[in-house]
Amino acid sequence: MKQIQFTSGCPNACSYCYEPKEMKYYDPEIPTDKEVQILDMNFLANPRAVEILKSLPKKKYEFVCGIDYRRLTQEIADLMKEKGFIKVRWAWDYQFGLQKIQKKTYQMFIKAGYNPKSLSVFILVNWKIPYVDCVKKLDLLKVWNVKVNDCCWDGGYKLAKPVYWTPEQIKKFRKMCRKHNQYVNFGIDPEFKS
Repeated sequence: MKQIQFTSGCPNACSYCYEPKEMKYYDPEIPTDKEVQILDMNFLANPRAVEILKSLPKKKYEFVCGIDYRRLTQEIADLMKEKGFIKVRWAWDYQFGLQKIQKKTYQMFIKAGYNPKSLSVFILVNWKIPYVDCVKKLDLLKVWNVKVNDCCWDGGYKLAKPVYWTPEQIKKFRKMCRKHNQYVNFGIDPEFKS
């Protein structure tokens, strides 16, 4: 699987992210491989994003870092489906109160023809959004049958320092995310022993 990049940087300058605010643009050659990973941190911030999507030959593409729901339109969701994008991800980094916006994002992908099980959402762990809010996000994503990608802020799980959450909350949430994804993937708890 080949990897390419159209942009680096992200103009959002979120306080938890280390990506530079300055955007740089590239014009990579599209590999002939059947599967291509796109490494852009915020592909949709590229002013040519729609034009680039339209120009791509159909194959299996994956936005490794996900897409910015704030810049998503139905046209973009439709183009992603048409061009063969798989493992579609977006981030729900802020408060649970954004649930209506997140549902709208979910609905755009469903309207484009994606199966809920092919979607997943990044949830930021051990940051300023309280543990309780993140558990509520997890509950709602279970209703939508959407998987979660839990990301532990500032170092990942192996290096996690309990900055905003307790060590117990970090560990428990990781376990909850794993179980959540099993429920979505299998429709049952495959580890349950009667």
